[in-house]
Amino acid sequence: MDQARTTISKIFNGEPRSYTRFNLTQNMEGDNSHVEMKLSSDMDDEVEANGVGENINQHNHPYYPSKLNQRSPKTVCGYVIGILFLFVIGFLIGYLSNRSTDKTEIKSDCPVFNEIAPVKAEAVYSLDWSDLRALLKKKLTTDNINSNLKEFSSASHQAGSIGDEALANKIMGKFKTFGMSTWTDEHYVNVHEPGSSNNQVLFRGNVVGTTEGYLAYSALKTVQGAALYAHYGRAEDFRRLQEQNVDINGKVVLVRAGLLSFAEKVANAASLNASAVLIYPDPVNYNIKEDTALFGHVHLGTGDPYTPGFPSFNHTQFPPAQSSGLPSIPAQTITIRQATEIMSKLGGRTSSDGWSDGMLRDTMYKLGDDGDNITVEVKNVLVQKKIHNVFGVIKGYTDTDRYMVIGAQRDAWGPGYARSTVGTSLLVELARTVTDMIKNDGFKPKRSIIFASWSAGEFGSVGATEWLEGYLTSLNLKMFSYVSLDEVISGFDTFKAAASPLLYELLESTMKQVSSPVDATKSLHEQFAGSNWEKSVMEPMGLSHSAYPFQTFSGIPSLSFRFASVSIKSYPFGTIEDTDQNLERYTSYNTLKLAKTAGEVVGLVTLRLVHDHLLKLNVAKYTSVIRNYVSQIRSKVESRQMSGRLPSTVTMQWLLSAHGSYDRAASALVSAIRNSDLDDMEQCRIINNRIMRVEGSFLSPYVSPRESLFRHILLGSGSHTLAALVDHLEAIKGGLKSADIDQFKNQFALATWTIQGCANALAGEVWDMDNEI
Repeated sequence: MDQARTTISKIFNGEPRSYTRFNLTQNMEGDNSHVEMKLSSDMDDEVEANGVGENINQHNHPYYPSKLNQRSPKTVCGYVIGILFLFVIGFLIGYLSNRSTDKTEIKSDCPVFNEIAPVKAEAVYSLDWSDLRALLKKKLTTDNINSNLKEFSSASHQAGSIGDEALANKIMGKFKTFGMSTWTDEHYVNVHEPGSSNNQVLFRGNVVGTTEGYLAYSALKTVQGAALYAHYGRAEDFRRLQEQNVDINGKVVLVRAGLLSFAEKVANAASLNASAVLIYPDPVNYNIKEDTALFGHVHLGTGDPYTPGFPSFNHTQFPPAQSSGLPSIPAQTITIRQATEIMSKLGGRTSSDGWSDGMLRDTMYKLGDDGDNITVEVKNVLVQKKIHNVFGVIKGYTDTDRYMVIGAQRDAWGPGYARSTVGTSLLVELARTVTDMIKNDGFKPKRSIIFASWSAGEFGSVGATEWLEGYLTSLNLKMFSYVSLDEVISGFDTFKAAASPLLYELLESTMKQVSSPVDATKSLHEQFAGSNWEKSVMEPMGLSHSAYPFQTFSGIPSLSFRFASVSIKSYPFGTIEDTDQNLERYTSYNTLKLAKTAGEVVGLVTLRLVHDHLLKLNVAKYTSVIRNYVSQIRSKVESRQMSGRLPSTVTMQWLLSAHGSYDRAASALVSAIRNSDLDDMEQCRIINNRIMRVEGSFLSPYVSPRESLFRHILLGSGSHTLAALVDHLEAIKGGLKSADIDQFKNQFALATWTIQGCANALAGEVWDMDNEI
């Protein structure tokens, strides 16, 4: 530049009093740089800086017009040449600068990992919904799913084992290959394993067969008692026994597997002072070998029961605590052969109608009598295991800090093909599909997607629950949905789902857009929904669903679904017969087609939740759920008051008012959405924040997670729920004591205010809240 200034000075009569300043500015959108020129004088700058410009002798100024007019044509020509020379210099500098910039790596400002962030100038902000549907269906392939099934199939991958860790490393490697940001979550959890000698069952003093299966978290003791057959061990089964004046106290109860979780069966028996529980697979329900052992757990809860309500991180100082869901009595599984040996010899009266429909050989299904003594020895060992959850994330382009999670259990007691391999394979294939859509097709999700592989799921969603406990305060503010891939395929002729009411509408619309794997000419909705899709498809979310802790502990709208069979017997989950060959048999050799369909359901639900400006969560749906409970409670309260079994001081006024508040708040939000500019990103974010508050606001703030983990008053479990209030009123036979009335009124008031609090959260700002209550 000094040389250029000298040349310019010579052109202008050799006087270096003025020069041209260049401002090279590169266009942010990649256009050629432009040159901005400003001719000035050193003296001008100095004079202006000192504020004395008006005192200069104009005739002595080199650029005053009178002097310029005296220039010869040769001088004017020199000016022109100088100006052209400056333009050429500016152009060359701009060109070289632009080329240098083009060669550098492009750093995307979008909050998506650089490896898959679209960098093409022609990429659109987000694809049309019909394009997304077509891309998902095209890219999600049975060939890739089949390849994953082969790669992730493992004969041994119990939680915390070498096989489990090997699978975790494979999954993380896949996520990295896709260009995803990855991390792991490490926990030290307490689990039960079989002892050095097997547990034992003795009938009339003699050992009954070989006991290889076991139930984790059973009480570790040896007990003895008379045998009692109790069908499936449901609450209604025990009520029927009581109605027949059958004493349950001290009995060793034999129950069939199925219909409800092992933990619930044991809890029902323990509540009536049974001494132990034996669980067997009846041939009427299971088509397995006579000596096939059952595995499971009996913790009436999820997560590590020895760190209730807080995470099992290694640095956590564990207080001496136990979950209230741990059973006080021993429980053990027995095989079909063992059950036949005991049940065929039971005395006593014949069981109730419907209880004798089993298929144990030479068995009359009698209830048992006092001479049918059984001894149960449970010698499991409590050990600590290090487990890893594996995560990969696709970060959103707009609301990076808002995310959903797709999760699958990785571990299993046996082969666990349907239990864990299918879900893990779909998890990886969905991650590949979405990242491919971003990298090659210009898809830009607005919100983030986390793919999670959980360990220790066989012990009651331990890995997932510990993660929720560790990050609860941030998750319920930022995580807007969870979708489970566990046990999605165990048959072919029925489709069942359990979900938050907020997700019902989205699931129904998704079913209408996915073809049935049974009949490609029909949609899933046409194939399975019938005249009332909710009645045909939806089922309550219970403890056996891996999505349950997300829904009822963390207050995150969750979805779990499955293809199953009603025409054949129950799939052998929790046994060594959970293999690829058996799954093919149970699905009529349609496993891959069903897996692709399940992947499309999850994929479309996911894309809807991260693609649209507004979250597809229908807050108005909870209005009918609350109304149903209010109606039941009102009917029973009025009935008990009319009979004099409940005092008139118990009033429905405030519960009805809270229900009305929620109804009005939901209607107001629907109206606000209808009247809002949905292209206004800030407005959409405000509305989405209100929607995201709903599920978490149904968690009772008056219950300790250590005492009652599942705090959701509508979908959870415990005395704080509306279902418990209904049961309490149903159980009133005579007049209540004053203390019982006070307890009922207290729970009634707390549930009422929880609903009102949810209505307030949905309303938005404090000045919009309904304070009539």
